[in-house]
Amino acid sequence: MRKNKIDIITLGCSKNLVDSEQLMCQLKANGYTVAHDPDKINGEIVVVNTCGFIGDAQEESINLILELEEAKKEGRIGKLFVMGCLSERFMQDLQHEITGVDRFYGKFNWKNLLKDIGKVYRKDLSNDRLLSTPSHYAYLKIAEGCDRTCSYCVIPVITGKYKSRPLDEIVSEAKLLAGKGVKELQLIAQDLTYYGLDLYGRPALPELTERLSELPGIEWIRLHYGYPAHFPFDLLRVMRERDNVCKYLDIALQHVTDRMLNRMRRRITRQETYDLIGRIREEVPGIHLRTTFMVGHPGETDDDFDELTAFVEEMRFERMGAFAYSHEAETYSFLHYQDQIPEEVKQKRLDTLMNIQQSIAAEISEAKVGKTVKTVIDRKEGDYYVGRTEFDSPEVDPEVLIKSEKHLRIGNFYNVLIEKADIFDLYGKTQVSF
Repeated sequence: MRKNKIDIITLGCSKNLVDSEQLMCQLKANGYTVAHDPDKINGEIVVVNTCGFIGDAQEESINLILELEEAKKEGRIGKLFVMGCLSERFMQDLQHEITGVDRFYGKFNWKNLLKDIGKVYRKDLSNDRLLSTPSHYAYLKIAEGCDRTCSYCVIPVITGKYKSRPLDEIVSEAKLLAGKGVKELQLIAQDLTYYGLDLYGRPALPELTERLSELPGIEWIRLHYGYPAHFPFDLLRVMRERDNVCKYLDIALQHVTDRMLNRMRRRITRQETYDLIGRIREEVPGIHLRTTFMVGHPGETDDDFDELTAFVEEMRFERMGAFAYSHEAETYSFLHYQDQIPEEVKQKRLDTLMNIQQSIAAEISEAKVGKTVKTVIDRKEGDYYVGRTEFDSPEVDPEVLIKSEKHLRIGNFYNVLIEKADIFDLYGKTQVSF
């Protein structure tokens, strides 16, 4: 056990990661050595930031907590604290079942952890973070919570109503990040496109994106987790006009048949979905869309699934993920539907959909061969520098593998000629640096 060291382990989404980074900044300011997702967990204090979204994520969080509980009994770590969505959702059950944890915190009261270890929360650092990402990009959370009522989703139960952060506060944080050398902002929220409605009575994402695009040093702004219903179309103008707003949009569609969209409570129709995609692609030529679909939601028939696969084949999304329905307590689906579709059917549908997308993604990557693309260098692995284009988000999208006799600086942008493509990655050589 290392004295004065605190290990932070983050499970789940990038929104959780931002919370961990804020906590890490406060702990460092209070004199601790802080490690995020360390190779060796041996801190005087260990904090697990949990995910509670679906069953698999809950299981992963609980298994890690139990492992660390055992490590604490053996004296390999000191105090053990748990925070995040799992403990926000199941606080009483966890306190009763896992007695080796020193204290549980929810998603929003983690500041109490500082007080409980005899330290002070520094209000002057409230917008500051200790980045766990490479220093040239950062996630920028613009809101908490969600006002949507999708049938399958437990997030509103965990996080509560949508709460936008003020425009000036977000811009101030972005300036702080840019001052530290951040060149790429990944805008995140449970629902980006709702931003501003609660605070200003109007959609404010276009204005926010425009203001962020004016900050010196910000090369790329990427938008994650939009919602298709009531889309703020002025955002497309900003994406088209501002060179540093990536032609990339992450917008989960979940399904396409009217019957399933209605059962999922998505507040959009099949035709409106087609119209939305058409307008986005028309107003922002070359845009890459990332979307997500759900299979196996209660009531999904073979015909519904067949129409979904036909839709995916027709739309040829540049990036796509899918997941099987999970019957989560406290959701509308749990209360009103039976989880009647067998797990093996869900898995078969999931595999079918992803196989279709794999072929589409391979063809889209192959079409990039011979083209020169602006690429940021994220890291070096073996003989390759590894980078991304404006069409690729960290962790989830294809990467560009570059062999270069010249030294390439991590965090710098280069023009890269794409020479080869495979299912998951592009291969290229550098031409010009920016």
